[in-house]
This record gives sequence, C-alpha cells and structure tokens, in this order.
Amino acid sequence: MEMPAVPPRPSSAPPPPPLAQAVDLRVVKRLLWVGEAAYPLHNIARVFTFVLRPRRKEATALFCKRVALAVSVATGFTVLIWLTTALASFGQPGDSGGGGLITFVWMVTLAVLVYFVTELTPVLTARSHFVLAVETSGQSTAMVTSADPNQLRQLVGHISYAIDHPEAEFTVRVEGISASPQIYHFGDNINMYGGSGNVGIANS
Repeated sequence: MEMPAVPPRPSSAPPPPPLAQAVDLRVVKRLLWVGEAAYPLHNIARVFTFVLRPRRKEATALFCKRVALAVSVATGFTVLIWLTTALASFGQPGDSGGGGLITFVWMVTLAVLVYFVTELTPVLTARSHFVLAVETSGQSTAMVTSADPNQLRQLVGHISYAIDHPEAEFTVRVEGISASPQIYHFGDNINMYGGSGNVGIANS
C-alpha cells in the first residue's frame, strides 16, 4: 500500500547535535525498528508527540540545596575550628594557628561548588526537542525527534496505520542523538534518536 511521503527537513533547520549517527526507523514484518532496537507492533500501547524539556527547575533546585548544604557545613567547620583553637590557645600570646585549617576548609568548599556548577551547566544549556514517543506495554519507550514537527506528526499516523494493517511497511532515515536522564524528563529504558538529515519514507 502506498504511504504518503514525509517531507524533507527544511534547509534552514539547525545542524544536528554532536555525536549524531544515522539510524533507520522502519516497520518490517510487524516489527518497529529504531536503529538496532526492535519493538513488536502488537506491544505498542501509545504513539504521541510532545516537547522533551530539560530538567532545569529540578536541577536548579538541587543546585541551590547543595550550595546551601556545602556552605553550611563549611561555616560549621569554621566555627568549630575557631572555637577549638581559641580554647586551646586561651591565655597564650600569639596566633591561634587555626587560620590555615580554615583556609583549607573553604578551598575544599570552593572546589565542591565548582563541581556543582559543572553538573548544572549541561542542564541549563540543553535545548528542548519536539519528539515522537512510542510506548510499549512493557517498560521501554522509543523516541524520535525532528526539526520539523509536521514530520513527526505524519510518523504518528504511519505507525498507527501499521499497527492495524499487517501489510504496511516503511523506512525513515534519521539521526541518532544521546539524551541523559539527568538532563531530560523521561523514564528508564529509553532509546532516543534525532531527526536531522531525514530523507523521507521509503515504501517497501
């Protein structure tokens, strides 16, 4: 059966992200293949599109909690060191000798804060993706993203059609990208593939 072609990606679309690799999204013999991962069509529970957004709110809240905790611990150690050295040197002239230890505590704290910033930065700089998600009756979900939302909406129709029509087969060339659960909102066991460089539907 003839399937309508998915239009090519507009030439003005942004370039693919780093570490992208070409993969095929195809339906062959009642199986949906996303790269090397296969999903039986009869196990597909839902096909839909949505905007995959970075976890900026959660990451910022966690960063603030970590900073507050680190500064509180450093302040506590500073007060403890100051009191300890003050009591130890009570009645004795000269420096209490705790300045070097306090400096070390705050240097370690500064290093920890820098680490927290390096963890926050990828989340704040990550961009959102318009994606097509394929949920199965199990725990796995496959996602495909594209610079052209209409292309993904058409793929929803193609996959939905293939679920009810055993003879339907098609192939779409896409670009694969990586997405970390620490950065984006989605559950476990997800394969995410990007949509740059698509060449449309190839009828079988």
